[in-house]
Amino acid sequence: MPRARYKAVVDRFAAQIAAGELAPGTRLPPHRQLAADEGLALATASRVYAELEAMGLISGETGRGTFVREIALPLSHGVDQQASAPGVLDLNFNYPTLAGQADLLRKGLRQLALSGDLEALLRYQPHAGRGHERACMARHLAARGLTVEAEALVIVNGAQHGLAVTVMALLKPGDVVAVDALTYSGFKVLADAHRLELVAIPFNADGPDLNALEKLCQRRRIKAVYTMPTLHNPMGWVMDLPWREHLVRIARQHGLLLIEDAAYAFLADDPPVPLKALAPDLTVYVSGFSKNIATGLRVGYVVAPLQWVSAIERAIRATVWNTPGVMTSLICGWIEDGTVARLEAEKRLDARARQTLARQLLIGLNVISHPASYFLWVQLPEDARGDQVAMALLANKVAVSTAEPFATSSIVPHGIRLALGSLDLDALSVALQEVRGTVGRYLY
Repeated sequence: MPRARYKAVVDRFAAQIAAGELAPGTRLPPHRQLAADEGLALATASRVYAELEAMGLISGETGRGTFVREIALPLSHGVDQQASAPGVLDLNFNYPTLAGQADLLRKGLRQLALSGDLEALLRYQPHAGRGHERACMARHLAARGLTVEAEALVIVNGAQHGLAVTVMALLKPGDVVAVDALTYSGFKVLADAHRLELVAIPFNADGPDLNALEKLCQRRRIKAVYTMPTLHNPMGWVMDLPWREHLVRIARQHGLLLIEDAAYAFLADDPPVPLKALAPDLTVYVSGFSKNIATGLRVGYVVAPLQWVSAIERAIRATVWNTPGVMTSLICGWIEDGTVARLEAEKRLDARARQTLARQLLIGLNVISHPASYFLWVQLPEDARGDQVAMALLANKVAVSTAEPFATSSIVPHGIRLALGSLDLDALSVALQEVRGTVGRYLY
């Protein structure tokens, strides 16, 4: 069978991009012009660009055109790269730790080793966690303003696992889930693995546009909404009470499941009540102890309506069988003796110090953040492209994430997310000054 002629056009563009003949940021001809230049039908010309985009070589931007991508930057745009190269200042990932936390772990493990319950931790645990530990975490939530029954709380291996078992238990392939146009990249990966369809909720300066969500519900059979109302990642929003009440009204009207991700919620001082408190029968609340204690302690929890708990337990059994007994026991001890509350208070102060430093060093840039967040969003100037900025920073030993891993809409905004929690303050200062210099070149 003769090879389709349009494939030769695809190959030629791919070779030119790989050789650097078409530099990153080059604007390619409009579809109609490409069709005329190559003697192709318009639909075939569009297919050329679609294949090049699927190969990660170009990106189409509504209202701007089609551009060559920076192919030296990983397709993950850094967000899936757990370990940066030696010498690279990492503004991709947050693993905030405080001075003395290693000693805290040593002390906690010694105390655990002397406990009479140690042998029990060597055996299989109940799928949802031991009853007294579920009750301990329920008391932890009550101290933060969310009253839940211990039977409605299941212990999981971190918040990401909590999201995974929620999806496995309550959704099925093909279900449509509404998410913010910029949302947590880990949920995008999860949706792809479970073949969920994500539809984007547009946003403005104040947060996700719920009027747009209402219109979306009228056009599509939306099954669930995934949302981060308290300390949104990556935008830092804390949605006010009227916004939350409006979302609950939409959920009740259209029979939606609400998945509330509260991984960073501990950083917000006196936020409005969680969605789980406003709509306990519709909401699954997911959080964990990675951010408020340490990322290596993979313990989290899911709070769900009682009628869904057994399905979530089955998903835990199907994935990890049971909760991490040693780590769960350690964390419950820290909840009971006040260590978790102390670490949360100290990390709120630490995050505020880092945000203050960032605001000082990024002056003149369009920054969106919360004053107590461990990350911020830099909206790039009109002429700047996210992949080019990220590559220029990487060349100068600073790793950042572009908007692409977080974007769920067809229009990917040109911005970068900076994680502030992983470097000491001196290194963070150096990295932020490099960001200011690189982005600042597009301002003049």
